[in-house]
Amino acid sequence: MHPLTDIQLEALLGDLESDCAERKEAWAGSAPEKVREAVCAFANDLPNHQQPGIVFIGVCDDGTPAGTPITDQLLLTLADIKTDGRIVPPPTLTVAKRHLNGQEVAVVCVWPADAPPVRFNGRIWIRIGPRRGLASAQDERILNERRRHRDLPYDLHPIPSATLADLSRSYFEENYLPNAFAEDVLAANERTYEQQLAACRMIVAANDPTPTVLGLLTLSPNPQFWLPGSYVQFLRVQGAEWSDPIIDEATIKGRLERIAERIDDLTESHNRIAIDITSAPQEQRYFTYPQAAIKQLARNAIMHRAYEGSHTPVRIYWFDDRIEIISPGGPYGDVTAENFGQPGISSYRNPHIAEAMRVLNLVQRFGVGISIAQSSLRENGNPPATFQVEPGTIFARLHPKPMSVPAKGHSNKY
Repeated sequence: MHPLTDIQLEALLGDLESDCAERKEAWAGSAPEKVREAVCAFANDLPNHQQPGIVFIGVCDDGTPAGTPITDQLLLTLADIKTDGRIVPPPTLTVAKRHLNGQEVAVVCVWPADAPPVRFNGRIWIRIGPRRGLASAQDERILNERRRHRDLPYDLHPIPSATLADLSRSYFEENYLPNAFAEDVLAANERTYEQQLAACRMIVAANDPTPTVLGLLTLSPNPQFWLPGSYVQFLRVQGAEWSDPIIDEATIKGRLERIAERIDDLTESHNRIAIDITSAPQEQRYFTYPQAAIKQLARNAIMHRAYEGSHTPVRIYWFDDRIEIISPGGPYGDVTAENFGQPGISSYRNPHIAEAMRVLNLVQRFGVGISIAQSSLRENGNPPATFQVEPGTIFARLHPKPMSVPAKGHSNKY
């Protein structure tokens, strides 16, 4: 947001046909209501100027300064428009005293809302040429569609501090693209590197190569620089209590594929093989936990976790009597604590991360991770996984095959 210069403001003062300016001589009579209507209309930006609208206080209808005293109290009153609760959602605006055409003028600068429609006292106001009016049903539909277009999931949000150089071009071209598109499609593709990244939503657009959250998580060797919580913490505890000794720990960082591979390596190294010589004529060998169940629940946690506003990692804590996989971010969308894990019920907080994980063969199907995990546990003879669903966290707990619970003091390292 850049404030308009004095030259730009003076040009608006004299442009009586502009739909980007409103003028009031004083803060009196109906002016407080009319100014709020104007603020609402500018925030809605139906003409889609994508430029701020200006309300001048202390200016006559013909654009000449009225000589109205611009006091600190007036400026405070104008600033209260944003927070008095009559315009919702609250508009983004600034208030300032400016010297224009030789006189002091109060200037209210209103930026277009990211989530229109904006309402004043329950009504949607818009600009219709140089005047304001109430929105029609068609106008409201346009504003609603504009909001849905701007309401991108967090995994597509740009990270302005990152650059194109922070994405690995070789990894994208050698690993991601061949999995995302058929060979003949790639052979016939004449798109530039930037156009390919934009088509895969790794950057905002070909002419705006700002990496997205998805792009950094998928292609950056170190996405944790921008997304500090996007790692996995692994602990192997020798015992069943938090106070018991930690015999292995790892902080797993890197891009999505690297994190998934490292989790697989660590959990496989700690997964004991139990030998049963009593229940069948021949010796039977079982893993304490089916690796497929650990893999599905760990990758589910990475896929569905909350990346926005959280520096908390996914945590995998392996005790002698259980594995706990803890994901920051509670149920999302249609998923509730009551229906969590039921087949056919799924909502995606990070739909494009989910798609990238499918492209990279980290998941094969959507919405069946828990079902696959439970089936694997059942086939291996383990109790079913249990879940504790809280507003901001989901706990998944796996329990070992009963015959293979190790004695306390034994390492599960194999």
